[in-house]
Amino acid sequence: MKLPLEVERELLVKSPARTDPKYGVAPDKREIQEHITRGVVNIDKPSGPTSHEVVAWTKKILDLRIAGHSGTLDPRVTGVLPIMLGDATRAVGALLVAGKEYVCAVRLHRQVSEKKVREVFREFTTTIYQKPPLKSAVRREIRPRKIYYLNILEIEGKDILFKVGCEAGTYIRKLCHDIGEAIGSGANMSDLRRTRSGPFGEDQTLVRLHELKDAYVVWKEEGDETLLRKLILPMEFALKHLPKIYIRDTAVDALCHGADLAAPGVVSLESKIERGNMVAVFTLKGEAVALGIAELSTDEILKAKEGLAVNSSRVLMSPGVYPRGWIAKEKK
Repeated sequence: MKLPLEVERELLVKSPARTDPKYGVAPDKREIQEHITRGVVNIDKPSGPTSHEVVAWTKKILDLRIAGHSGTLDPRVTGVLPIMLGDATRAVGALLVAGKEYVCAVRLHRQVSEKKVREVFREFTTTIYQKPPLKSAVRREIRPRKIYYLNILEIEGKDILFKVGCEAGTYIRKLCHDIGEAIGSGANMSDLRRTRSGPFGEDQTLVRLHELKDAYVVWKEEGDETLLRKLILPMEFALKHLPKIYIRDTAVDALCHGADLAAPGVVSLESKIERGNMVAVFTLKGEAVALGIAELSTDEILKAKEGLAVNSSRVLMSPGVYPRGWIAKEKK
């Protein structure tokens, strides 16, 4: 039971290099204020508030101006809601497209045989087609969505408990309705909890809002940042599901100014990168620099002595952290 981005990768060295300790800092060594503003917190969303309200409360607790979540959960839905904090909101797009996992309870309108139920569930482990509901924030057009796994956990009478791994943007309530139609009984979703969003799951640090508040107060009033560091993870964790490319110090600042990544700037990279993949670019200290689209495969980047390796799409690090190792062309 794996989401598509859970690929086992090997780190391959293209050109050995060292990083200068005078510039940048490893994500787990950041000062606490920077740790917060370049961090992500895996909130356990309760039933009742909207995702927007949870984000607003998180901003208020941490005294932040901006924050962003990884995909809306309806008010009644509970579970994993990663929230990117401060400057880390630049990376929220990487989570929005990541696969999701849910545990769902559905009730059939009349009881049918277990054999029939299991047959229909197997049929839905495929690409399905959905039209967003009336209340959705996206255009109501039929669109394909992949169901990676759909596993029945328990059947009791007309009630079915199942786990589903799906592409981002899949409407589980609509999935339940369509399953009921296929079974021939009709069905409606009775309860839903998100258990996975990209690299974030219930096995990571899952934080309740009052726990975050308590940790923040302990830091502010007692100066003890230990618990706050435990609850807030570096933003780099949110990119864990993406294939990674590590670059030399002299290439960092150019990317921070929006430049694309040329092959000579690559020090090492992960295996199984294909052209068109979204990739995350890191410093040798493990700091996130940018997101981009791979223009070459892993093998092609390893062999390339020149040319474009990654087309940068989102800068994650501010300019000036690393020394300028490039010369801008003057406009004629």
